[in-house]
Formats: sequence, structure tokens, C-alpha cells
Amino acid sequence: MMKKKTEITAVPGHQELFITREFDAPRELVFKAFTDPTLLTQWLGPRELTMVLDTFEPRPGGSWRYVHTDAHGGSFGFHGVFHEVNYPHQIIQTFEFEGLPETGHVSLETAAFETLPGNKTRLTIQAVYRSVADRDGIVQSGMERGVTDGHERLDTLLASLQAHNLA
Repeated sequence: MMKKKTEITAVPGHQELFITREFDAPRELVFKAFTDPTLLTQWLGPRELTMVLDTFEPRPGGSWRYVHTDAHGGSFGFHGVFHEVNYPHQIIQTFEFEGLPETGHVSLETAAFETLPGNKTRLTIQAVYRSVADRDGIVQSGMERGVTDGHERLDTLLASLQAHNLA
């Protein structure tokens, strides 16, 4: 099987970026992995970090917050608000990294889940940032490795769920 690749597109001078990835799983299961707290904590983020959900209310108006912790005890918090959770088609939410010197660097993320032939799913995330500088900062932060690690971990989780009929 060919290894899937996460594509991150950030056109110079634009305030947005796109993350695209195909998964060998039905759309409903991929969507569930984004909205079920037990599943989310098993795949989101870099492999070497542990994740704790403080708040997770995947519904319009619901909030979310999680913290990633490294082996040395360093922690990185993120939070946002769900604007739309339209099963199994789309999730719209805000996203903010808590480690910046000032608050308010919020992005708006739209995740679209598309059914593909062969029981596969294409995920497309559009993230729109407050400024080109904010977008460029997130790209330069190493987010690509974290997103790619997370998607590889999600591949493994989805395969396991399907093998054990836990979908």
C-alpha cells in the first residue's frame, strides 16, 4: 500500500493555508475521530507529546481546549469554539495557540469530509488567519510535522477500528 501524504498549501502573501489528506476509511468514521474525545486524544498532534482534553464540546457554540505535554514537562495549550458541527460533512471552529506573548491570534478552520470511491475519505481543512504574518508564523512553527504525525497516527487508529469493527 502506498503511504498517504498530508499536503499543506500556503501560498505566499495569503492569510490562509490548506491541509489535504486522504484516509482509507469511510467518512463517518473519519468524522467520528475528530468529534469523539476518546479517539481524538489517540491521534491528534506529534507522536512524542501526550494530550489531555480540558474541555471538548463538539456542537455549535461548544468550546474546546487541550494541552500537549512533552517528556520534560513542557506544555502547550490550544483552545477554540465550535461554530458548526454538521455530521458527517463539516466542522467549523476557531483555533488559538496559548503560547504567544499576546492573545487574539485566532484562526478560523473549516474541515470538510468528502466521500471518495472505495470507502475512502478526503479531508480538506482551510485555516484563515488574522494576518499573513500569523499564517507564516504557524507555518514556520513546525506545525507541518505535528499535522503529519497526527494524520499518520489517525491512519493507524482508523485501520485498527475497522479491523475490530469498532466503528
